[in-house]
Amino acid sequence: MSLLERIRTCHRWDPAAYRPFLIDGISYGYISAALAGRLSDFPAVFTVEPGQVTLSAGLRDFAGRSEAVAETVMRLTESGDLPKWRGEDFPVVRRWGDAPVMAIDRCAAAPLGIRSFGVHVNGITERDGQPLMWIGRRALNKPSAPGKLDHIVAGGQPHGLSIRENLIKECAEEADIPRSLAERARPAGAVSYLCEWTDGLRDDVAFCFDLELPADFTPRNTDGEVEDFYLWSIEQVIERVRETEDFKFNVNLVIIDFLIRHGYLGPDDPDYQEIVEGLSRGQARKAE
Repeated sequence: MSLLERIRTCHRWDPAAYRPFLIDGISYGYISAALAGRLSDFPAVFTVEPGQVTLSAGLRDFAGRSEAVAETVMRLTESGDLPKWRGEDFPVVRRWGDAPVMAIDRCAAAPLGIRSFGVHVNGITERDGQPLMWIGRRALNKPSAPGKLDHIVAGGQPHGLSIRENLIKECAEEADIPRSLAERARPAGAVSYLCEWTDGLRDDVAFCFDLELPADFTPRNTDGEVEDFYLWSIEQVIERVRETEDFKFNVNLVIIDFLIRHGYLGPDDPDYQEIVEGLSRGQARKAE
């Protein structure tokens, strides 16, 4: 398996299988035909047509939209048409920095094809002159990708928190990284993708951070979401990404981005240009 194939995995979807989800005439997501059929049972909230699904025009403000959609989502989780309720709201926006038009429970983000955001931290340290990367293994009871390898810290971006606030919160919860260390994390850009996954259509933006940790620091999970931590050489990380499917699919993109930025992957690689271009949703959103 190649690094390029890891990129391609994150851009596979069939536009013909989805209908745009519109709010005030603007597309905020994509909904499968099967889910559209269920949403037609809630005409006060969703207007379902052959070519699109529209949020009711009677829902005009953030609070009204959020409440009405939350009630519908809750009923669909109870019927098994949506994944388990998560109790964490995501903002519904086209671009980060826009004012959200509503908030939805995290469980509905992928089924509605809503663009979601998150933070991913490359935890780096050095021992005996060798750069090493901290890797986490996701708990076996996680609702998504249980047991998969992950970053030392990564998490979805909830409504109502800044990126920096969320980063510090996730560092404390997932790896017991104190604020004094977490605040040293350097923003390093973002990767994005649009792909069909087990929970729906994942339209995600991952904000990347590099965090240099002291050689004597050892992460410790505090929220039960990480099974274990490993400290690997960059070469070990590359091999595991390239040769296995052990990492959570989107983590591969963030690691590949790190490899490019730090010179582990360069233009002499024949796939370099396509890999670089594939770190954003690129061609994937031309279907809009």
